[in-house]
Amino acid sequence: MLPSASARARALQPILDAAGPEIDRLHQLTPEVTDALFENDMLRLLLPKSLGGQEIHPVEFCKTTEAVAWGDASAGWFVNQSNVSAASSAAAMPQDAAAAIFNGKRTGLAWGSKNNTSKAIRVEGGYRLTGTWGFASGSRHTTWIGAHSAVQNPDGTPHIRHGRPDDRSFVFLKSKAKIIDDWNVLGLRGTGSDTYTVEDLFVPDEHAPARDAPEERVLKQPLYSISSHLLYATGFTGVTLGVARRLLETLTELARGKQGRASPTPMARNNAVQKEIAQLEAKLSAARAFLHEAINEAYDGAVAGALTLDHRMRLRLATTYAMGEATDVSVACYRAAGTTAILASAPFERRFRDAMSASQHLQGMSAHLEMVGRHIIGTENAAQFL
Repeated sequence: MLPSASARARALQPILDAAGPEIDRLHQLTPEVTDALFENDMLRLLLPKSLGGQEIHPVEFCKTTEAVAWGDASAGWFVNQSNVSAASSAAAMPQDAAAAIFNGKRTGLAWGSKNNTSKAIRVEGGYRLTGTWGFASGSRHTTWIGAHSAVQNPDGTPHIRHGRPDDRSFVFLKSKAKIIDDWNVLGLRGTGSDTYTVEDLFVPDEHAPARDAPEERVLKQPLYSISSHLLYATGFTGVTLGVARRLLETLTELARGKQGRASPTPMARNNAVQKEIAQLEAKLSAARAFLHEAINEAYDGAVAGALTLDHRMRLRLATTYAMGEATDVSVACYRAAGTTAILASAPFERRFRDAMSASQHLQGMSAHLEMVGRHIIGTENAAQFL
């Protein structure tokens, strides 16, 4: 029997940690790291057991992305992105098609963010897809890639399905796309989140799931009633917690031996440093505990067949809040480390860049808090990303 996913992730931390600088330089994971992730079955954590996956509890998934990101943030980002993309697609696809795509440990799925410039034209047996998408995290290490687009009829009018405009995700071999190497960014460099384009690509019906349409969900297990938005949020929050935890542990180790030039006492005996480390520990632990509580409540609701809007709002609140708190902890650790933090040879600088880049993701945006606040108050509200 395999150890838990989070235990396997913790066992990989020395490999991930050692490879971090090279991952950052290459703008992709190293072969040693990808092999280790594949061998430890880190890309099938959320796939159903019927497809050879592990179908783990979302709290365990969150702990796993956290543990991977403690070693390297880009690796944690890739693990989350591929797992949620694969599971949410498989949940809404014919299972023979899903089995053919997700047929081994080394098969991942990457895709970029949705935009309004793509075109998917409904034709017999499938769609003709044209467009350009960016932010395809982990695509340098996957066999399959995908894209999101609204669907049009041949005459250009919106295609309607289930009483609303049809919006789908399209899964195809990466070899069918033109990849543009343009990932030049502050942090999370190892995700290799390139831009890609396809022109008039035929995608068959069975490879075009409407991932979050309940009418098309094939898999009925509780995990798959949680939307892809919230599963992404759960895993990405785990990444930010893992980076912040690593920075806090690194700051604590620094404090045990450093004498700051501007202070008459060593960091370990400085009351302000002592208090700050304690407060940062409380801040990070509290955010993590709230996140796990909200995930458990949502999952328990799904098990009972009663995953409510309140559950989903609370999980959205917990993920957004925890990403913000983790970012604050990362910034505070960087600041507290003094000039040591700016050295490329020290363990602060790269992780600080990773933390800042992760904080800019859609999942951490403050607009989510405004939406939850409106829900709590009971005023007019447009529920989205739930």
